[in-house]
Amino acid sequence: QVQLIESGGGSVQTGDSLSLSCTGPERTFNSYNIGWFRQAPGKEREFVAGITWTKSEQQYADFAKARFTVSKDNVKKTAYLQMNSLKPEDTAVYYCAAKSGQLFTTAQAMGRTSYQYWGQGTQVTVSS
Repeated sequence: QVQLIESGGGSVQTGDSLSLSCTGPERTFNSYNIGWFRQAPGKEREFVAGITWTKSEQQYADFAKARFTVSKDNVKKTAYLQMNSLKPEDTAVYYCAAKSGQLFTTAQAMGRTSYQYWGQGTQVTVSS
């Protein structure tokens, strides 16, 4: 079992930045691929960004490519989602998720069912 804990959410203004963290205390965290998703009220949970367990590849949703950066620190057992130039439409609960295995294609990264473990989510609210 991998327990994921997100932090770093909050309420900000349009144009501000936030850095979300996802910590996995289990010793196997370093071997997991990490995905970030978000869910706005009344909407489906959608893919935001993903990073392979080796940190060699990152994937982004189109809306995230120019503003968000995903990273992973295997020493700290923590994954990050740096979000810049935030917009009101970025308001959502943000989740991190972990997927084991060496294969982590773009399709797998974007698919919610690919992940075995999920965090509880952290709220991000962007006001205009």
